[in-house]
Amino acid sequence: MILIDNNHKKKAVIHISHSDGKGTYPERRAETIARALEGVEIIFLRGNHSPVAPTDFKTVTIAPSSTLLKTISEIKPDILLRDTGSTLQEEVEKICEIVPTVIHFDDFGEGGKFADIVFQTLYSETNDQVPDHYIQGIKNFIVDEQLASYKNIGLKRKLSQPLPHLVISFGEEDTGNLSYRALRHMLQLQIPLKVTVLVGENYSHDVSELQMMALGRRNTFIQTFPFDLHEAFSSADIVLCASGYMPFEIAVMGIPCVVVAQNDFELSLAFPKEQHGFIHLGTGRKIKQSSLLNAIMEPLLHESLRKKAIARQTALGLGSGKDSIVEAIYYYLEYPKRKTGGESTGKKTSNMLQ
Repeated sequence: MILIDNNHKKKAVIHISHSDGKGTYPERRAETIARALEGVEIIFLRGNHSPVAPTDFKTVTIAPSSTLLKTISEIKPDILLRDTGSTLQEEVEKICEIVPTVIHFDDFGEGGKFADIVFQTLYSETNDQVPDHYIQGIKNFIVDEQLASYKNIGLKRKLSQPLPHLVISFGEEDTGNLSYRALRHMLQLQIPLKVTVLVGENYSHDVSELQMMALGRRNTFIQTFPFDLHEAFSSADIVLCASGYMPFEIAVMGIPCVVVAQNDFELSLAFPKEQHGFIHLGTGRKIKQSSLLNAIMEPLLHESLRKKAIARQTALGLGSGKDSIVEAIYYYLEYPKRKTGGESTGKKTSNMLQ
């Protein structure tokens, strides 16, 4: 860890914006990183689509008459940590003229090519060469405090009897209403099974339709926000979820999991596949009832398959990304990539992080 000179405390700005399908993980990741940065002044920058910042950190809100670029130029941070979805080249180039080091998280836009580092936890299956400053892969995943207490819980639990428990969750929004589609298929399952559908905070569809369907099947429950997502998952014998960050969190816990992509982007993601302990059924809009029911029942009926899935997930050792990411931030606070104005001063990213 690089110590920061207390006579000149370094300033880090964190800017988070809600992005489709990402849920609350980006804001929890940001808080975990912020709390690990000792001796650094942390400022959360809030725009129209930003989550509420942790109460014990300073917050600056972008004024209605202002812009992201103008607000950053007024704050003059030593480093910008940005998790706002896909970014634009022109904007990032202008930010780099103001901020000595710019770090992005999970940026699939052209702007990421002009950031100094992009930590890409979500990554696609592609033959295209990844730029040197993209640090890609599961090693970037960070376990926050909420998730840490449930780590490897699947290794300690036995299958629930007499009713195995299926938990269904398609995130905060579930724009394609896959919860409805999945529950409709589950109504045809004749084998006794407890089913809980978690309805996210920003679910825009008619919850009463789910509730009416649940009345037609015994031991079926609709749980609306607020709820403890990790506690709900920890009670499951199998999870049906989307293909973004949720599979990473499921793998930390070690729970058999069926994955359904909400869109083409999620379908392209490389992590939630068989070699990592998941059953991937493709996109939800094309899912067949028989495929879904078979995928859910196989790990419940065959103990060897259930144990194999749990073993593959827990063997990944997910969650250690915080230390390397925090160390990289300390490094670039001490040795910034540029002086203000664009002159390079730091070492190459790939040399430092390999």
